[in-house]
Amino acid sequence: MNDWIAIGALALVGVLIPVGMMSVSYLLRPTVPETSKRATYESGEIPTGGTRIRFNIQYYMVALLFVVFDIETVLLFPWAVAYQDALAADIPLVRALGPMLLFVAILLVGLAWAWRTGAVQWAQTPRQLETDRS
Repeated sequence: MNDWIAIGALALVGVLIPVGMMSVSYLLRPTVPETSKRATYESGEIPTGGTRIRFNIQYYMVALLFVVFDIETVLLFPWAVAYQDALAADIPLVRALGPMLLFVAILLVGLAWAWRTGAVQWAQTPRQLETDRS
């Protein structure tokens, strides 16, 4: 039961510290209401246009693909260490190498799909623009 007391105390501290900081910040901050404080700040420039603009979905696709393949590398490095230990323990090659080959194959299928749908292509070439117009 002592373990649960320590976990509860840690959770309580984890909640009380941010709540306490926000409370002290709320009490000590200066409150001078002005309309200029509510204006959009753009590095000293006068804001132009509306705040609701459309972003190209390509930015999000590139970010998502980066995260997926970044996680792949994070998972491949520990596997390489475990693979080295598996070879030293005389584990069959298919049993040691199979799961990671399946993982990499699934990622390659995902990369092929992203390539085919144009998710990894940042800009279109003039030839592609001509075929799109036709």
